[in-house]
Amino acid sequence: MVQVGANRYGKAEIRVVRIGRGAGPDGSDVIRDWNVSTSLSGDLDGTHLTGDNSKVLPTDSQKNRVYALAKELGAVEPETFALKLASFFVSSQEPITRATISVEEYGWTPIGGGGYSFARAGDLVRTTTVVHDADAGTSVVSGIKDLIVMNTTASEFWGFPKDAHTTLAETEDRVLATAVNACWRFRPEAMPTADWATVASITKQTILGTFAGTYSYSLQQMLYALGSALLSTVPEICEVRLALPNKHHFIVDLAPFGLENDREVYHADDRPYGLIEGSVLADDAPEAGLAWD
Repeated sequence: MVQVGANRYGKAEIRVVRIGRGAGPDGSDVIRDWNVSTSLSGDLDGTHLTGDNSKVLPTDSQKNRVYALAKELGAVEPETFALKLASFFVSSQEPITRATISVEEYGWTPIGGGGYSFARAGDLVRTTTVVHDADAGTSVVSGIKDLIVMNTTASEFWGFPKDAHTTLAETEDRVLATAVNACWRFRPEAMPTADWATVASITKQTILGTFAGTYSYSLQQMLYALGSALLSTVPEICEVRLALPNKHHFIVDLAPFGLENDREVYHADDRPYGLIEGSVLADDAPEAGLAWD
């Protein structure tokens, strides 16, 4: 005997750009550049077992709802958009009991004085995932990815175990570089009044300031420092999860050319790379529930 297991379906990577005409505080335009993905689950056994599609809202309809809601809501924060969209699918489609909405936001920086010229900001991607469940409630996880940072010194790595395959030399002065991928879970009681834009700004500045101000002996130590700083600085969040790829920089041997290399010329090695992942939780963090669905 076999049976239908957990399943979900949706529309992936819906590209939508919403321009808020004159919506900026100074009357300038505002750009919301999003990559939206929807995922619905519920009473969907019929379509798997017999091909009965009477409970399957087409993914094309989901895509079109994204565009319509962008018009209706205006150039809002991605969390506001995802909350509204997730609630809509669960409330309007009786078979659907859970909706997961993921949004990647690409930033644009104003240029010139006309309020309508922009340059793509390539320093990071802002992320949001909202899970709305008819029984379990709603969760919001926001974050950033691909925030590339480097300390040219103030980092060491030594004291590690060595076996027959160890060739890495210990060092008391190395380049530490990574692409910060961080997600933070909001406390349920903070979500109704959360200032999403302010939190996004504070978290980025906290990550940058902590990275610059931490003397590290391992990337794991840096991960904990970043997570702890975010929890201390932003009371609205209760858990932080980070993935930090180690962007290795190796000193180039210039001796064959009769040149000294006093920590000046490096080879940036893009792969393979160490990948450090972990989470940091507040002591009173509530159960995650569906937050990381």
